[in-house]
Amino acid sequence: MDIDCAVRGGTVVFPERGTVPATILIRDGRIVGIAAPGEETPTARRVVDAAGKHVFPGLIDAHLHFGFAEPLTEYATETASAAIGGISTVIAYFLTSNPYSEIFAGAKRDAEARAHVDFGFHFSTASEQHLAEMGRYVGEFGVNSFKYFMNFKGEEGRYMGLDGTDDGFLYDLMQESARLKDVVLVIHPENIEIVKRMKTRFMAEGRATLKDWSLSKPDFTETESIVRAMVFARQFGARIYIVHLSCKSGLDEIRFHRQRYDRVLVETCPQYLTHTMDSDLGPIGKANPPLRTQEDVEAMWAGIADGAIDVVASDHVPRKRATKEKGIWQASQGFPGTAMILPVLLSEGYHKRGLSLQRIAQVAGSRPAEIFGIDGRKGRIAIGADADLTVVDLGLSRVVRAADLGSWSDYSLYDGWTLKGWPVLTMVRGTDVMRDGRIVGPQGHGRFLARPMA
Repeated sequence: MDIDCAVRGGTVVFPERGTVPATILIRDGRIVGIAAPGEETPTARRVVDAAGKHVFPGLIDAHLHFGFAEPLTEYATETASAAIGGISTVIAYFLTSNPYSEIFAGAKRDAEARAHVDFGFHFSTASEQHLAEMGRYVGEFGVNSFKYFMNFKGEEGRYMGLDGTDDGFLYDLMQESARLKDVVLVIHPENIEIVKRMKTRFMAEGRATLKDWSLSKPDFTETESIVRAMVFARQFGARIYIVHLSCKSGLDEIRFHRQRYDRVLVETCPQYLTHTMDSDLGPIGKANPPLRTQEDVEAMWAGIADGAIDVVASDHVPRKRATKEKGIWQASQGFPGTAMILPVLLSEGYHKRGLSLQRIAQVAGSRPAEIFGIDGRKGRIAIGADADLTVVDLGLSRVVRAADLGSWSDYSLYDGWTLKGWPVLTMVRGTDVMRDGRIVGPQGHGRFLARPMA
């Protein structure tokens, strides 16, 4: 057997069975063999020495945003940033009220010409035409996940190009997603009517801190909408995925509701594992949902550890710092985060809280692959899977500097933090894309992932 590459000497982190020393054999961009230590293997044209390192399946960021600043540039910069963070696949949100049938082919072409890592899209659903064309999006475009913003009523979603809808639209959307069987309906839970009243009151009172931003969107506004989404889903048999969970009360309701209906999936993000509303960030820390309390932070870690939370993803938004350096009510929402998923899980999870490496491989690898229908190729180390690998040095400590992370954005929530445990190699389909913190793979290596129904 001709072997293009052998990754030798490392401890492999299998999502299904934990850590095992092994050699991984690669040919034509796929894994063709997994050998135990001492087992004879064919000669490889290239050998990656992973001695003293841990080899994860290539990791997945299932929540990324392109296009808020420089759309074409971001296909390159943000996939490079992903690779620097050990991410070999991203699934980004496509947000528009236009029919995707008119714009998908061009976006796919633009991304494939620039991306360093493989990618997919989620489509947001915000118009009657989206609803009518969902079956086509699945069958022709290979997109099996559709986002609905419960907060985008009236003019609320205009800044993202989305029309306002209502619960009647959600009612029909749940039915259609259930009719299409195993598509995933991605839910942003937020009761915007309460938030608007709180925001108006706070602004009139002159309240303008990061904590005030958080308090204007209390956990109840997230939790109430989560419950309502689960009731809708149960009514029709829809499969829903709650994004960027931030609060203990929401997780408690999910745990309770899953006893009666288990087609509820949950994601949280690094910022909800590390920061609170009392963090000294000012408008830099503005996000939606907002940062919450230390009790909520610990609840998110507990949910990851016991399996209640399925996925850790970033909600990455690569805007410049200048868009944040305004008053809290005027500053842009969101921040970059793709490159920090794995370092946060390793430093704050594995080293500080004893979170297992196997669980990290699940929440950032195998589970998003399973949920979004790419587990035949991504998120695992198995014969026949794509040779996507993330080699990690658990003992490596680094000070976070935004300039080292490769994003179009020029800041990070973690600037100045020292984190322990970093990826030192990201491989996508057998090609090294990142090595020792530097991009070594070409633009245009990334390919679009058409996804059948999960």
